[in-house]
Amino acid sequence: MSDKAKSSRRKIRYAVVGTGHIAQVAILPAFTTAKNSELVAIVSSDSQKREELSKKYGLQRAYSYDEYDQALSEIDAVYLTLPNHLHSEYGIRAAKAGVHVLCEKPMALTEEECESMIQAAEQSKIKLMIAYRLHFERGNLEAIDIAKSGKLGNTRFFSSDFAQQVADGNIRLTEPVEKGGGPVYDLGVYCINAARYLFQDEPSEILSSSASSDDSKFKQAGEMVSVVMRFPGERLASFTCSFGAADMSRYTLVGTKGTLTADPAYEYASGIKHRVTIDGQTTNKNFPKRDQFAAEITYFSNCVRKNQEPEPSGLEGLADVRIVRAIYESANSGKSVKLPEFTKRKRPSLGQEIHKQAHGKPETVNVESPSGEAA
Repeated sequence: MSDKAKSSRRKIRYAVVGTGHIAQVAILPAFTTAKNSELVAIVSSDSQKREELSKKYGLQRAYSYDEYDQALSEIDAVYLTLPNHLHSEYGIRAAKAGVHVLCEKPMALTEEECESMIQAAEQSKIKLMIAYRLHFERGNLEAIDIAKSGKLGNTRFFSSDFAQQVADGNIRLTEPVEKGGGPVYDLGVYCINAARYLFQDEPSEILSSSASSDDSKFKQAGEMVSVVMRFPGERLASFTCSFGAADMSRYTLVGTKGTLTADPAYEYASGIKHRVTIDGQTTNKNFPKRDQFAAEITYFSNCVRKNQEPEPSGLEGLADVRIVRAIYESANSGKSVKLPEFTKRKRPSLGQEIHKQAHGKPETVNVESPSGEAA
């Protein structure tokens, strides 16, 4: 058997870098059903996490962040689930070591950081993918298909609400916006991404406004932001994302003939629900909970094994981050911000669906959910 054939058949060996809430409740368990992928190591600053999670998942290797370079020498790929301001540094270090990079969103803090990650991946000839798990989820992909089909007529506007009550002391609130804190980097990217793939286009202008209650926990990163994005064809997309409101996760796409509402729209802990109304006739469809993380890991490993460029690529991450930056610029200045033209040809489609069975809620080590509840 040729080396190429062997490479295409073997499992891709991963280290998960960062062992916070999302890693423990969703990413580490996902390797059980991602059959082309193998979890071989974790990287964490917490010695108790390293010890207990290694036992739980049968790992021979667990590293501190000081040992990151050693970890890179023993794996094929990293799944980065670090604080946002560390994505670029750790992604570039992995790329330079010849290790493939699956990076949680947001990709990075600035366009320059995103571009540096893309350049490092190209120079080292490794695969770089941003973890937009909904790009492999049936409910989400069917919404894209409906939007593209013309069943709603000409799509005219999009609106979305994404909110949760984040506990005082959570990193999403303790880190300032300059280090990736706040609701837009964490929640807003979902709304931005949804508007872009449902409209199949890139926005040309951003207008936004922020607001915060007098609760001291919002002092660093802010409470909520509302945004209006202008798209070619005189289309508008608006959304509000908040760290200080009841749980909400929905969007509505309105065309000249009908509407599509997804509620919930962005969750991984529950299924997606659609309500579609066309010419006065309404249908409802439920998509059961699936393991969205196992699906994206499986897809990325296939890209590595087959030497294929992933969708969502680093360019997809850059497309959203440039909008996030414009949102905060507009909120700070009180003026709209024009965006330069941006070309993005490859977008998610039904052909990317991967169905992986959902798993139960795992026991966790030294971690709380963003709402402050024991995970």
